[in-house]
Amino acid sequence: MIEYNSILFTNINLIYFVMFALILSLAFDLIFGELPARIHPVVVMGSVINFFKRMFIGIKNKFSGLFLYLACCIVLSIVLYLIYLIISVNVILFIVIFIILLSSTFSVKMLLSTARDVEDALNESIEKARELVSYLVSRNTDELTESFIVSAAIESMTENITDSYVAPVFYYFIFSLVLLYFNVNNILFYLLLIPMIYRLSNTLDAMVGYENDELRDIGYVPAKMDDILNYIPARISGLYVVLSAYLLKLDGKNAFRVMMRDARNSPSPNSGYTMASTAGALNIQLVKKDTYILGDDKKDIVADDISKAVSLSRLAIMLFTLTVILLLILIVIL
Repeated sequence: MIEYNSILFTNINLIYFVMFALILSLAFDLIFGELPARIHPVVVMGSVINFFKRMFIGIKNKFSGLFLYLACCIVLSIVLYLIYLIISVNVILFIVIFIILLSSTFSVKMLLSTARDVEDALNESIEKARELVSYLVSRNTDELTESFIVSAAIESMTENITDSYVAPVFYYFIFSLVLLYFNVNNILFYLLLIPMIYRLSNTLDAMVGYENDELRDIGYVPAKMDDILNYIPARISGLYVVLSAYLLKLDGKNAFRVMMRDARNSPSPNSGYTMASTAGALNIQLVKKDTYILGDDKKDIVADDISKAVSLSRLAIMLFTLTVILLLILIVIL
């Protein structure tokens, strides 16, 4: 069993572990992408959510969502702790599995490649592009024009910068410092559990967090928890998009202006920050009919804007990662 107070995992070495585990898990995601569906933690979470959803949906009040959330968190914690006990018998095994499981809490490669796929599809046929976009957004895509397809692809990608990477890494980083400060037992287990709990919350919101007759009650708590957990990371993500716009010699000043002006136009309290800052940086307008308009109609939106948005999103993610690494190094030095 790996012990917290062993030579391998002293406080300083734990900080190094936090740092290198993040770097290697990001590299794993960028190289290999998503785990196979049959073993992907998010897919397993979806099965657990469906099981408890059927159990609690008959409760016609908002406690159904609370029970669903708590039950899923308990099952996740138990399963993850059993995995932790099994892999703790060997340091190499522990590190490898830890990195793979951490990488499953974010999805950078898929986030960026999916948007690029839409751009490639537009160069072939608008019908293919409509089909691809239909997998990314909830709106009807059958009659979308090219400009609305590009807008939908950019919206989907930039909206997910927060929950596909920044938020899980933010909580991984923050709680690593908290756990180290309080010298918590089984710290390595909690280091993995925290981003996993975030990913569970995000998955719950995606599956039941809707305002329809069936899910209004059971989805209320999961939706609110997702809003709360994304509140700070979403705003951080928006600022990193602005910074990236400056570095890429896009319109950084307008990115910040549009973010501050239009971010609240989105029904979500969080998703508008990265979408609006991207719209401002590219001097385009992102439109979801009858829902929101982000940015100014300064120029026509074209397929090439997807590539620019991908570059912007990629740099924002890398800058955020670099910031976390530099903060960890600073903590070691001090």
